[in-house]
Amino acid sequence: MVEKIITLENVSLVDFLGPDNQNIRQLAAAFPGSKIISRGNEIKIQGQTPVIARINEILSSLIEHYHQFGQITDRTVSQYLASADDELEERQIAMTSPADVIVFGAKGGVIKAKTPNQQKLVDAVMKNDLVFALGPAGTGKTYISVALAVRALKNKEVKKIIISRPVVEAGESLGFLPGDMKEKVDPYLRPIYDALEDMIPAEKLKFYQENKIIEIAPLAYMRGRTLNNAFVLLDEAQNTTPSQLKMFLTRMGPMAKVMVNGDRSQIDLPTKQKSGLMQALDILKDVRGIGFVEMNADDVVRHRLVKEIVVAYDRHDANEQRDQANRPVREARPYRSSNPAQAPDPAKHPDARPENDGMSNLPVNHEQQL
Repeated sequence: MVEKIITLENVSLVDFLGPDNQNIRQLAAAFPGSKIISRGNEIKIQGQTPVIARINEILSSLIEHYHQFGQITDRTVSQYLASADDELEERQIAMTSPADVIVFGAKGGVIKAKTPNQQKLVDAVMKNDLVFALGPAGTGKTYISVALAVRALKNKEVKKIIISRPVVEAGESLGFLPGDMKEKVDPYLRPIYDALEDMIPAEKLKFYQENKIIEIAPLAYMRGRTLNNAFVLLDEAQNTTPSQLKMFLTRMGPMAKVMVNGDRSQIDLPTKQKSGLMQALDILKDVRGIGFVEMNADDVVRHRLVKEIVVAYDRHDANEQRDQANRPVREARPYRSSNPAQAPDPAKHPDARPENDGMSNLPVNHEQQL
């Protein structure tokens, strides 16, 4: 067991250590295999060399924080502990194959691309500042996108994550759902919360959200903003209108990464409303610097039946389109009447009355004529 002593100079012990040394006890609890003892203005650390090095880094950061702000709280200690965990995770990623691992999950699991098209999506985001990802349900569009956003945040490539999606009602008006606006909208954003909870510990995720480091909001809240120095994800983009998607894309700041995800087969807009995603794909297909990744049933990573369901629906849609294309077009028939005298005269206005309808013999109100 190795020992290291750190001397606190020009530091108020009460403000730095906290009441009853709570800050040091909190730090010691995060490293149960080591000992941290505070005596006077000295802090003694005992443990294995790698652990001592990590504790020393955290204490050095806390001392710098104290000299800048004059106080250390238990929340400050939690933040620096979380930051140390991020740096450790980055080192673990560096020791693993960086081409495979996107990020380590909240419980230590490895999150990486599982199919060739998912890897294409990862590569496209590395090469382009704007990427469109298209594919059916279960292909991992949202999950991989959130993982890429979390990695960019942890690697300090961006300062925040902004995730949005359009709120499209499906049979039930939002106005009739209970709660305030957040409670009404949260169910629509649940898939994003689920992905984030898999990748970031609960306390850290709460801290990120409280400090606006991670924002999750409906698309309507994006209007008027400039989204800069951020990883921005628009999910379920097939349910945007053309004006909504144009508004979102023009929010992009000079230091931003933007992803737009959508599924052509799940458009919930009103029948006569055009999808903004479909229009954008046609308009932007030749713009340099934009990546496009298409996923299919082979990329489905949910239950095996999901893949079969997607294939069956694709086959059904293809058959319907073929039948509609082969259906003969019925020509409009000209008007035919058994009595040629009753046939309409095309030169006359359709609302004009026949001359012999008897209306000319009716009495006239001469007062109105005057």
